[in-house]
Amino acid sequence: MRIAYICADPGIPVFGHKGCSIHVQEVIRALRHQGATVELFAVRWGESPPADLADVPLHPLPAVPKGDLAQRERAALAINTNLRTELALAAPFDAIYERYSLWSYSAMEFAQSQGILGLLEVNAPLIEEQAQHRGLVHRDGARQVAKRAFAAAGAIVAVSEEVKQYLTQWVSGEQVRVIPNGVNHRRFADAWPSVNSNQAFTVGFVGSLKPWHGLTHLVAAFERLHQRVPQARLLVVGDGPEREALEADLARRQLQAVTRLAGAVPPEQIPALLSQMDVAVAPYPASTNFYFSPLKVVEYMAAGLPVVVSDIGQLRHLVVNNVTGMLCPPGDERALAGALEELWRSPDRRAALGRAARQHILAHHTWDGVAEQILAIAHHDSATHPQPVGCIREAMHH
Repeated sequence: MRIAYICADPGIPVFGHKGCSIHVQEVIRALRHQGATVELFAVRWGESPPADLADVPLHPLPAVPKGDLAQRERAALAINTNLRTELALAAPFDAIYERYSLWSYSAMEFAQSQGILGLLEVNAPLIEEQAQHRGLVHRDGARQVAKRAFAAAGAIVAVSEEVKQYLTQWVSGEQVRVIPNGVNHRRFADAWPSVNSNQAFTVGFVGSLKPWHGLTHLVAAFERLHQRVPQARLLVVGDGPEREALEADLARRQLQAVTRLAGAVPPEQIPALLSQMDVAVAPYPASTNFYFSPLKVVEYMAAGLPVVVSDIGQLRHLVVNNVTGMLCPPGDERALAGALEELWRSPDRRAALGRAARQHILAHHTWDGVAEQILAIAHHDSATHPQPVGCIREAMHH
């Protein structure tokens, strides 16, 4: 099966180290592992492809210039013309798979016009996310793009039930398939943590340093833990806009000496860093619209680590409390510190939770499994392709 993979999002360097970048690479890798041929169309590349993806045919789309936000939005919208031309030149394809981005609709409409499956993967409520965190000038235009892309898609994949619920304002719930994120289990074959109650007890976090990841809760909980367990250490892997605030918080609490900030690292270094942790955390704060399918948690669990995560969204389905990890009320620093201390006191329990976590992930949440479900949709989907609705250019010029 010949598949065109589209990522027209200027915020995603497809060969970079961000979670979204890893997601793109792993889906392509897994589709190829299942026997598909994949060609990649993208706006932003980041670094050189990993060695095992070096032979993927690449189709560059125009870059979106830095500067004025409204101009950036218009430039991103204009890429639709280039994308359709590039697809027509590279055709035929058996299916088109696109990671939904704010201004892209032409790939789904091209698939519809060719009578092939257009499969749209939706990872987040991008319009609301963009407006809240980065700024959005042409909100009506973005809604028109979404309406047009969703209408043309032959099938839609959501990474969580919460994203599926969000999509029901545009499409029927029956049109959306939930496929949570997975893990490349081959990367974590040797990442088993060593359990030794006599050494430092290392609490780990991996992820971008952004407000919604609950880093302030983590630091406050770790301070409580460290007061009771002086040999506790904190290892934070990742970088982002909250780094300065995080460093200031650690300094104020006099925790710099027992904290290591590893910064952003290439994906191949993650397993070795996970192996230095005794427990890993995802301390998300309370939220009414938690829609994530957190890559970090499936990777923690695949590495055989016991996890302590917030009891929220998809996490409460991924982690069975006291079986494959521990759940804490979101934002409850006392409860998080208590769970970590409990695990420090019982190395055997840590090991049992880690084993159960790994078994669960390998059975239910691998990228190979994700690719199998995607290809099953591509092979068997017989959805009708409704005509695209409206034109969005007028909305962009107001």
